[in-house]
Amino acid sequence: MSDFFEALPGAVGSPPQHYGNPLGEQKILVDGSAVVDLGHRGIVTVSGSDRLTWLDSLTSQSIAGLQPGDSGETLQLDINGRLEYAIRVVDDGDTAWLLVDADEAAGLLAWLSKMRFMLRVELADRSADFATIGSLGTPAIEAAAPNGVPLVWHDPWSSVVRGGHQYAQVAEHPGAEWSYSETLVAPSALAAASALPVAGTLALDALRIAAWRPRLATEADEKTIPHELDWLRSAVHLTKGCYRGQETVAKVHNLGHPPRRLVMLHIDGSDGVLPAPGDPVAVHDASDIADAAIGTVTSSALHYELGPIALAVIKRGTEHDAELAILSDGIRIAAAQEVIVPRDAGAEANVPRLPRLGAVRR
Repeated sequence: MSDFFEALPGAVGSPPQHYGNPLGEQKILVDGSAVVDLGHRGIVTVSGSDRLTWLDSLTSQSIAGLQPGDSGETLQLDINGRLEYAIRVVDDGDTAWLLVDADEAAGLLAWLSKMRFMLRVELADRSADFATIGSLGTPAIEAAAPNGVPLVWHDPWSSVVRGGHQYAQVAEHPGAEWSYSETLVAPSALAAASALPVAGTLALDALRIAAWRPRLATEADEKTIPHELDWLRSAVHLTKGCYRGQETVAKVHNLGHPPRRLVMLHIDGSDGVLPAPGDPVAVHDASDIADAAIGTVTSSALHYELGPIALAVIKRGTEHDAELAILSDGIRIAAAQEVIVPRDAGAEANVPRLPRLGAVRR
């Protein structure tokens, strides 16, 4: 599916990471005119009359009421509330289209197949039938519409969804300007899509990082719970019915605190080194960053306005004003944190603490 884009002048990578000008490609993406080939995405379909109520019962978001053309985002969690799949959903009135990374499609399909029981749902992997094209705004591209409804997923990250919650304590969330969408395109329409202005995945990722937008493939690991990434903002409904992992979601949000927290890092670019995912992060005065690591870089990019930036997941207790340092290829790089998830995230129920048994009141 990516052949059209990989053959374009200057294309580097598969799918193309850039076309020779990553910073300039960010600008045309922001303008809403460019498209990004997302050949690394997978598509699972769920059809049948029970599809939405069934998916609603299994995952974190309230999606049973999606109308044809509506978009949503939902998380599939394990029994301990840890992230397994982040699913972008668009329904066309007949079929729910579940968009994930390509290497996640088979696993998600297998898990859903085990959970089907006697309900009226049919599952399929449609990854090979359509290309996924990313954009900001609404580019002039023909979306596939096998059931009469254009298959365009609009990212809900731009605001807190109904039933969700935002931990970031900012007057203006950078995600408010994130007008991202993914369009499914039939092979016959790809040639027209590749004639539009194009940008690579590096440009898209830089803008995603600046919008504080988490991604499962980069920000999550086997221990991640949604609270750590402020993902209750778009993908969790806190008052819907029970689903796997719901007890952890409720307990951490109402009574506890997530053990780690997402931050954005503004990186000192004087050495010309951009940290890589997995590089250790420590407080600035640590003598050995690897031994004193409080977290790791999850995504990094050179932003056309902000310069070198990154997302990182660090220990919750790290002070908000602590200067940080990153170790990348043996080079120590200074970084200033911008708080996304604060140290006091959670404990929203404000339940008063009971005195310990035998304690004397004063």
